[in-house]
Amino acid sequence: MIIDMHTHTFPDKIAGYALAGMEREILEKRGYDFHVRLKGTRDALSASTVKNGVDLSVVIPVATKPTQSVSINRFAYETNAHWEQTRVFSFGAIHPDNENYKEVLRDVKAMGLKGIKLHPDYQRVCFDDRRYLQIMDYASELGLVIVTHAGEDFGLPEKVHCTPDMVLEVLKHIQPDKLVLAHMGGLHQWDEVEEKLIGCNVYLDTAFVTEERAPHLEQEQFVRMVRNHGVEKILFGTDSPWSDQGEAIRKVQAMGFSQREQELILGENAKKLLAL
Repeated sequence: MIIDMHTHTFPDKIAGYALAGMEREILEKRGYDFHVRLKGTRDALSASTVKNGVDLSVVIPVATKPTQSVSINRFAYETNAHWEQTRVFSFGAIHPDNENYKEVLRDVKAMGLKGIKLHPDYQRVCFDDRRYLQIMDYASELGLVIVTHAGEDFGLPEKVHCTPDMVLEVLKHIQPDKLVLAHMGGLHQWDEVEEKLIGCNVYLDTAFVTEERAPHLEQEQFVRMVRNHGVEKILFGTDSPWSDQGEAIRKVQAMGFSQREQELILGENAKKLLAL
């Protein structure tokens, strides 16, 4: 089984110009001439999922305004009504300024969305802010998976809003059982992640960390981090449409992991986390 735990889609009407705008921002701010590998629509992700032998692609949407949470979660619910045919399943979204955060999270739970995505950079809030703490605490009480962007964001490099130290501060106050730190704990902060977060009770996903179009996690460090953290806490992710799902699968398979380690990373861990 292969489950991609970190993908993104956009409504058909805005996918093209939204992604083109992100490409421009990354080029202007970081100098990386990135181009997406898919159109970024739900149908494009579904086609890629089937083509590359992925059993399920999990979409993790981001609410950049508090008013977006309801509509995003409704779209996610509609997406999931057909997941057995499309192989695309969506999480829910919430914004730290949703004052009715408990109501939003209860709706996420009731709609069967399995989890939420936080993006401290796009939401302009540090990960250890009290607003995130209360959201994560209640989400954990409901048994929801919590995925957060961690480390640098190419389009918003001015400030990192989720650092290893912020994660440690969060873990002092709450102990979520299903917290996933994207990009192996912190994009471009992997030395600090190794020093401070390896062995903590968090999941790490592999999204974009082996993408060779940018500074990336070298194989030796990647394998060391996986084994020192515990292979059962590693989740395969691609950051599609920014990375190709097939290429990302082949890179994990070429890392020298045992067959059992590959099975856990590529899908079995996610299957257990999602209670599929």
